[in-house]
Amino acid sequence: MSLSTATGQSELQHGERVQAPTNIEVSLDKMSSPDAPLRVIVADDHPIVLKGMLTILGEGGLKVVGEAANGQDAIRLAIDQQPDVAILDLSFGVGRMNGIEAAKEINKVAPHTKIVLLTVYSEDHYVHEALRAGILGYVLKTRATSELLQAIGEVYKGNIFLSPDVVRAIVPNYLNKKILTPREEEVLRLVGQGKTSKEIGATLGITMKTADTHRTNIMHKLDMHCAADLIHEAIRRGLVLP
Repeated sequence: MSLSTATGQSELQHGERVQAPTNIEVSLDKMSSPDAPLRVIVADDHPIVLKGMLTILGEGGLKVVGEAANGQDAIRLAIDQQPDVAILDLSFGVGRMNGIEAAKEINKVAPHTKIVLLTVYSEDHYVHEALRAGILGYVLKTRATSELLQAIGEVYKGNIFLSPDVVRAIVPNYLNKKILTPREEEVLRLVGQGKTSKEIGATLGITMKTADTHRTNIMHKLDMHCAADLIHEAIRRGLVLP
């Protein structure tokens, strides 16, 4: 498995007429073959953005076999159609299943389907959560017209594709060793909720001493010195609501 990025300046925005890129090369015969085009489902709750994606996919020679406006419908489409690729929005609105949650279910019911997440968010915690959920493509909506077809081609081959802006956002944290393990993120989330080490231990099924160790490691990684700093960081990462 390899990681790919792309560059480009085109944007996909509400109300914008889109033009599929003509200079993009995807080394997949199936994408351009009229006999066996890639079968794709798309899910986005904004009709104009969805229309823009359909234009890009159609001009790229892909076959859209289903459209959805939320995560639950995307899962149902994946079950029925067993597509080659699913393109999911990250957020379908407050209180609704998000794209990452939908991706986890799609990986269960359509295990051969490769998933591309389309989003406006470049924060590292979203990227890490997406990759842990088995999502191979992470494309910013501001780069969709220039990167979406390339992302589809890469993930279909089993490669990881990240928008360059995403890479630029997350690499500094890797270099500064600010990446938390999944367990540390759980602890940070609970700290952000105001829980004590004893309460964290009880919630996660670990000892209070282990919870304290996780807190210490988090503070060391993030160069923080008090609980207030951790709470602020949990809010910044979107682990808890402010």
